[in-house]
Amino acid sequence: MPDLTKDPDFFALLAGSYQRLIGRPLLPEGADARWAYEQAPFALLAHDTDADPRFVYANRTAQESFGYALDEMIGMPSRLSAEAPDRAERDRLLAAVARDGYVAGYSGIRIAKSGRRFPIVDVVVWQLIDEAGVTHGQAATYRLPKD
Repeated sequence: MPDLTKDPDFFALLAGSYQRLIGRPLLPEGADARWAYEQAPFALLAHDTDADPRFVYANRTAQESFGYALDEMIGMPSRLSAEAPDRAERDRLLAAVARDGYVAGYSGIRIAKSGRRFPIVDVVVWQLIDEAGVTHGQAATYRLPKD
């Protein structure tokens, strides 16, 4: 899989689809693909349109929360981010995103590589739709709750 971490076209898809669907910018003014990947204080993930979607992007905050290196996360089925009992809830969320374009305000539990369970809050999941209306997958941003 290609490295999308600093790809300007992929970044334009992430940020542009978020702006069009949610109606506000994904990142602070002046932030770019490098900042989103290296410094964003929130997780940012994306998966493709396969029948069993696979991660194509995960910023450093997402990698740290899941405990995977980038090369371990990219290509991994995104369903593995939730434990089996929580996958039905995750599937319902992704179906709502496909139907409505995005879902905001979601909270849930995810599982790290180590087996550690962790909460995600203020989740926004949206369709990665380019300006021509072609869907390239779905993306999500979330933060970890403050202790």
